[in-house]
Amino acid sequence: MAWKNLWVVSLAVSIMIAMMVFAGLRGVAANDQPSTTSAEVKIDNFSFGPQTLTVPVGATVTWVNRDDIPHTVVSADGVFKSKAQDTDGKFSYTFTKAGTYSYFCSIHPKMTGQIVVK
Repeated sequence: MAWKNLWVVSLAVSIMIAMMVFAGLRGVAANDQPSTTSAEVKIDNFSFGPQTLTVPVGATVTWVNRDDIPHTVVSADGVFKSKAQDTDGKFSYTFTKAGTYSYFCSIHPKMTGQIVVK
């Protein structure tokens, strides 16, 4: 009877170890997937900060207007375009392709910035 109990306990422990190993392997595989990243560009004092931002493919960039007048965010190649954002207004765009994306404020065209997606 004691051998039977020992065998059941050994089997249960073996199953638990196998489950933990399998769960750990799934975690490694999940970590190998590209992660979703977010970044912020602050609009303040008639400028974008940082002026150049580098992000990975799949990242979402959010521009936040901290100025006391409206601004827009418009890509030079027409990929994205925000409406006029009042103070504390936000505009987000998710970059799905690598490249360099230059942008400007259509209300104040001397305000420029750049997102580098790698």
